[in-house]
Parts: sequence; C-alpha cells; structure tokens
Amino acid sequence: MAPSRILLIRTSALGDVVHALPVLTALRRNLPHATLGWVVESSMAPLLEGHPDLDELLVVSLRTWRRQLHRRSTWVAMRDFFVGLEQFAPELVLDLMGNHKAGLLAALTLADRRIGVARKFRREPSSALWINEPVLPQGAHSVDRALAVLDALDLPTEPADFGGSKLLREEPTEAVERLAATEGARILLQPGAGWGNKRYPTGAMGQVAQLLERQLGLRSWVAAGPGEEGLAQEVVASSAGSADVLVAPTLPYLTTFLRHSRLVIGGDTGPVHLAHALGTPVLCLMGPTAPETNGPYGDREAALWRQLPCSFCHKRFDEAKLCLTDLQPQEIVERARFLLQRQPSLFEA
Repeated sequence: MAPSRILLIRTSALGDVVHALPVLTALRRNLPHATLGWVVESSMAPLLEGHPDLDELLVVSLRTWRRQLHRRSTWVAMRDFFVGLEQFAPELVLDLMGNHKAGLLAALTLADRRIGVARKFRREPSSALWINEPVLPQGAHSVDRALAVLDALDLPTEPADFGGSKLLREEPTEAVERLAATEGARILLQPGAGWGNKRYPTGAMGQVAQLLERQLGLRSWVAAGPGEEGLAQEVVASSAGSADVLVAPTLPYLTTFLRHSRLVIGGDTGPVHLAHALGTPVLCLMGPTAPETNGPYGDREAALWRQLPCSFCHKRFDEAKLCLTDLQPQEIVERARFLLQRQPSLFEA
C-alpha cells in the first residue's frame, strides 16, 4: 500500500532545494492523494510557500537556533516545530541531504520508513545510522541523486520536472513596477555565490556586461541580494555604463527578475539554478564544481568551464582560481549569443 503521509527533508541551500523539487513533482503526480510535507530553513521557505503540490511546510531555523540557545524565543520556536513534526506524523520520510542534520530530523519523526542514499554516497557517511532504507543513487547529477530515493517506492521513472510555473507565483508589487519601468530586454548577472571561488571576478563580469550591450544590444541588471551590494557595485563600475544594480531584498523580488530576464549569467549558485527551474535560459560559469554534478540540469551547453588538472576540486576558497578566471569575457558573450539564438523568440534586441 502506498504511503499516505510523506515528509521531505531538504533544509537548504537554495540551489539544493531547487534540485530537490523534481522529487516533489514526481510524488504529487504519482500519489495524488498523499499528504506531502517539507522541512526547510526559514530563509528558503519563501520558495515553497503556497506551492500547490505541498500540503504542509515545516519551517526550521537551525542556524539561528544554534547561535541563540540562550533566548527563550528560540526554545519556543523549537517546541512549536517539534509539535508540528509530531502532528504531521509521517509514515515515510525522504532524507534528501545525506548528513546528520537531516538524518536526525528523520529519526525524530519516528516514521517506520526513513529513506536516503546509502552510506558510501552520503555527505556524512556515518549519518546512515539514522535511515533504515538505503538506496543506491542513479546518475551523477544532484537532481538524479535526489530522485533516486523514489526507487524505494517503485514509482515509474520519468523526466525530472522542476514545476517552475508553481514557484513563487505572486510577484511583489515593487518588483513588478520596477520591471515595468525598465526599457528594453535585460540580461541578469549574478555576481554573488556562497563560495568565494564560485564568484567570477567582478571586473571581468563588468566587461561581460559592456560586451553584451555592444555586441548583442542588451543591457544588464546586476543582482544584489543581502550582503552582495558591494559586489554588484564593482560590476557596474567596470561595465562602462552598460549595467545597473538590481537590489533584490527578498527571494520573491529576485525571482520576478529571474523569470523575466532574457538570460541569467552567474556561477554555480542558487539564483542561477532557480532561473533554470523557472525556464529562463542560463549560462553557468563553473569553477570548483563539475557540470555533470552541479551544472544546469539536462543542458550541458548552458555551462562554461575549463578542464584543468585541478578542476572540479569541490573545495572552498576565498577567491576565484584559474579554472574560473581563465574564462574570458568575449568567450562568455559568444556562448550567451548561442544560448539566445537557439531560442529566436527571445533574441529581439
């Protein structure tokens, strides 16, 4: 008998949550009457709020809770979360993270079935202690690894579907007004990323913006999420007037522009993966991570990288290395031209 109450655990980060979305789509399509829940960090919750395939969103603030254990409000929030977890009472939990955080949350549900990838494929192998139905991942990409947990449910194999039209359907009024006031089509440049070595140098990105306007007739927005204002200003200062800062204080605000851009260019970072899920053309500049595992899913041509002996080290550094800095602005613009021209209706400068 198919489980009637299923809980997904993928708390963060933005790109990882996006890569787990096809699991939700597949569950809803194949188990239309099941009650589906998702445990997610508060910072990522806006992506899933109001999602038509979800019945319940269980929001945690684990990072904040760890820093503020001395506050009464933290203990109240933790109590409320665990009460919600108990009330949801899942029969089946899908661990989509492969670490102790997700494994422990899965175990705390007391669900009879706790499914996740097998020990040797987990981010923290010893966290396999918390699951009781290990599965072997199929394929290299993180999307395929997430979908592998569905093998334990004997669901039919289908192409990954991110359900982009279901994401953040209500656009903030301020974003809509800014968009309406913008003349002409725009490309969105995303200079920020969680790792320093995933960030394409701001000076070179400014040159990309300059070439995009000169050669393709398209000006650029430079997205500035919280804390990224300095990066965006550096790109604009190097663009010879071809770009403008786009301050994006919230995820719904940013998503409005991701959805309506002609092309999104940036590193291996959440906004680029979100744009890809929304159906917007993207160009992902790959450095320490591999296109086969972390690039735009199903579209190898939407990634640009250098194959060096040290490429795809998956190590964090404070600044970009040769694998990323060797990508030349003109090369990026040529790939952007190709990506736009393969969708002629979008290429109207």
